[in-house]
Amino acid sequence: MLLCLLLCLPADPNPVAATQGTLLDRYLLAPDTSYKWSKEKVEGNFLTGTTHHLKLTSQTWQGHRWDHDLLLFVPPGAKPGKTIVLLNTGGNPSGGNRLLGLTIATRLKAPVAVLFQVPNQPLYNRTEDALIAETFVRYLETGGKDISWPLLFPMAKACVRAMDTLQDYTKEAWKENAAEKFVLTGASKRGWTTWLASAFDRRIIAFAPLVIDTLNMQDQMRHQLEAFGKPSEQIKDYVERKLVPLPPGDTAKGLWLGVDPFTYRDRYRQPKLIVNGANDPYWTADALNLYWESIPEPKHVLIVPNAGHDLREKQPEGTRSIDRALATLTVFSRRAASGKAMPKMEWKHTGDGSEASLTVKASPAPAKVTLWQVAAPRQDFRKSEWKPTELKLAEGSAEAKVAKPSSGALAFYALCEFNDDIEPYCLATQVRVLEAGK
Repeated sequence: MLLCLLLCLPADPNPVAATQGTLLDRYLLAPDTSYKWSKEKVEGNFLTGTTHHLKLTSQTWQGHRWDHDLLLFVPPGAKPGKTIVLLNTGGNPSGGNRLLGLTIATRLKAPVAVLFQVPNQPLYNRTEDALIAETFVRYLETGGKDISWPLLFPMAKACVRAMDTLQDYTKEAWKENAAEKFVLTGASKRGWTTWLASAFDRRIIAFAPLVIDTLNMQDQMRHQLEAFGKPSEQIKDYVERKLVPLPPGDTAKGLWLGVDPFTYRDRYRQPKLIVNGANDPYWTADALNLYWESIPEPKHVLIVPNAGHDLREKQPEGTRSIDRALATLTVFSRRAASGKAMPKMEWKHTGDGSEASLTVKASPAPAKVTLWQVAAPRQDFRKSEWKPTELKLAEGSAEAKVAKPSSGALAFYALCEFNDDIEPYCLATQVRVLEAGK
């Protein structure tokens, strides 16, 4: 019979997290005797490898028991290792999310786990951002006395419990090759969860938040108003509940500090890969600039051109592909597991007059460097097409000159393509925005 820990803290919790007592820390460190897991079944065939299906109860939150499916994919020929890539996602273990986990495992040629039902929903007749906003409002209604309300905290705890479960299960299933470390990833609010869990748990040796370009949230909201003229319609659930702009008072300020990954920026010492879509309707094109310099090394970014919140890049023939994002995520995960660093990239944006310049250098040298540019009537490029120009490459370095627009605005960045791994992959520079008359 599989044994479960009924009461435990994360193995090797971050000592900084344990001592500073933020809202996040206090929730994640709180004991919960409802935690349990069991093995559902193990399936396998020569095409997909072996799938271990586990059932997990991560916690009881506000009287609701959170149950999850946790699938561990071991592709054909892969050997169990001490590092597992963990994808946290919503929905149930069928269709697209299951296929995504299997696809990553197959490309990675290593075990990948997928945690589903993050968060458990619907709750209070709401799902996704509407549910998160509801929990924020309920926290404010308690005057900050009930720290468990913000939904991002139980979402992060679900990831912590998934790692506990994978460690326990692989001790039985894999013996001396039992999992000890994790590379955590997730998209959108699950990317938000990835940031928060990675600020707390030292078993996460690397992480890759996808399409959650919103760190330093209060500055982001101000910048979004300047660029779009109004908040993005994608965050209407927060605007309608009067959470954006920030409500007055210390309780609201404490809430946003508690859920903003920017608060925990000094903790992010692991390798990290930030993946964004250049046309993501949630965020401004240059949102990264409001937090990039404050995030510790090692850090890398991929900005997928002509891709929205789903990271599917529009191809010249009109089809869409997620391959650029998957390839870079796979290489990053493989290198994190083996302790091999990603390429070292340096770039510099200069020039304020009629012309701006971007220089980029990488080691090892990239195979190709492309300048991507976009123009729009104002600093809102969400529906505009990014256009590529290949740059001349010399000794791993490239330079681009960009003329300031005579009207409207333009944005640009460089994308370096590398061929020094099992598959080609890309890394990006920051985006710079130029506006006429400024």
